[in-house]
Amino acid sequence: MKIDDSIIKYCLKNVMFITGTAYAGKSTMVKRLAEKYNLISREENYHFNMTSKIAKPELFPNVCYFETMKDWQEFVNRSPEAYEKWIEESNLEIAEFEVAELIRVSKDRKVIVDTNIPVELLKNIADYNQVAIMLSPQSMAVEQFFNRDDADKKFIKEQIMKSKNPEKVMANYLEGIARVNNKEHYEKYRNSGFFTLVRDNIGVDTKEEVMSALALHFGLKEEEITKQY
Repeated sequence: MKIDDSIIKYCLKNVMFITGTAYAGKSTMVKRLAEKYNLISREENYHFNMTSKIAKPELFPNVCYFETMKDWQEFVNRSPEAYEKWIEESNLEIAEFEVAELIRVSKDRKVIVDTNIPVELLKNIADYNQVAIMLSPQSMAVEQFFNRDDADKKFIKEQIMKSKNPEKVMANYLEGIARVNNKEHYEKYRNSGFFTLVRDNIGVDTKEEVMSALALHFGLKEEEITKQY
């Protein structure tokens, strides 16, 4: 069954999407906005609850890669090109699960999501004021990738350290991260036509300013004013 984009767009009218490159502050903003404006939040990789029960390798080979791979050493030792291709194809497969989950939870309440849905698909299923792009320079995305309190990234780093040549494997893995956050991908986001914020200094705390800008873009500031009166 194929559902027309106009139907999906109508069903997603209560959803706000944040997407972009690594280490741009997406997950932080989703959490903070959800808390302040009483939104339902769906954070990075939230689709796992559904994909783990439904996805089959023959239909979703990239989503099911963790089930079919030999071991974690295979995962961390893939070429940067293979890693980039896997990320791109996974995002396309995951989009179906994301849309289904977001339609399910957003019927009667607004939702904010840290999404992997590609911008070319978002253009068809969401309006301008529903999408925000958050970007960071490639160097920041790579250098800070493992410098965060993230259980998944800590696990991957542990697997890299278990390899026979951790330094070589780490360099190879970070090259894959660099490819995913390269200029081509960066410019695709920047030139998407969506509202965009760029993080260019990790030494300055701009959380309040960024949250305020996002709230204004998503129309949440109006709700804040309404609550005060």
